[in-house]
Amino acid sequence: MASFDLNLARVFVLLYESGSVTATAEALHVTQPTVSYSLGKLRRHFDDELFRRTGRGLTPTAGARRLYEPLQRALAEIDGTIRQADDFDPETMPGRFTIAMSDLGEATLLPRLLAAARERAPRVSFTVRPFDVEDAESHLRRGDLDAFVATPVLNSHRTVRIPLFQERYVGMVASDHPRVRGETVTLAELAAEHHATVFGPSGHLAPRGALAALGLLDRVVVEATRFSMLPYLLEQTDLIAIVPEYVGEVFTASHHVRLVRLPFETELIEVALYARHESSRSPAQRWLVRFMSDVLGEQVSPAQLPPYAVR
Repeated sequence: MASFDLNLARVFVLLYESGSVTATAEALHVTQPTVSYSLGKLRRHFDDELFRRTGRGLTPTAGARRLYEPLQRALAEIDGTIRQADDFDPETMPGRFTIAMSDLGEATLLPRLLAAARERAPRVSFTVRPFDVEDAESHLRRGDLDAFVATPVLNSHRTVRIPLFQERYVGMVASDHPRVRGETVTLAELAAEHHATVFGPSGHLAPRGALAALGLLDRVVVEATRFSMLPYLLEQTDLIAIVPEYVGEVFTASHHVRLVRLPFETELIEVALYARHESSRSPAQRWLVRFMSDVLGEQVSPAQLPPYAVR
């Protein structure tokens, strides 16, 4: 190891996390041939191909997977020591971040995030893009996104998943629903009522899956792509919908709808933050991940939210 250049470890880690020679060159501010030359040195040093080209970019070999964790951990410790004087200060430095959220996140989590940012980071601003389960991870790797919030579990060695909180599903109906009147909807009532569901890029598959398991898909009369339309629809009809509980509580504060317990258990939903690995983040992105984890990881009730979060 006396002949091993520490910069090669950084090239290896970035190649592993990005799967791209281009992205690694951009992150290191060097040319692509320089990265390719470094990859050749790495292959010779470890006597392993390390990465194979596939349709999804560079895919690590088994040898590369064994090397990644110790090299990444060592670099993180070195960077943590060096970057103390290079931290992002949100009180004095401007910063614009691009994040992705579903329409549910925009309606319930974004107000919390912005309220905290106005207090702690007055020079920070956000561009919010719609979350698409198919594309979000690739946008994150390319640098088009700084972070995104999602419920689907996306397993990739190129991103970090940071759990924020868990919640369950409940039923939601109009406040004056003519038949569903109790605090719990029964199986018989679910079978007798007509339903509204959401099916699209947000990745919430459980509500529709529950109806399918009960043989009730033929009772669905409207299928939309955004949860945020549900309270407007339900308060003017006798339909019923299955929604995440926290989201439903926010909707009840601003619409004539109420929540009912379901007659069956549903799998808990885990809302998570996705970001690049720490070694691939800029100082500003490191601050963003800490900030979002702190603000969104704290469970609060809608009554604690700023007024504009539920109006």
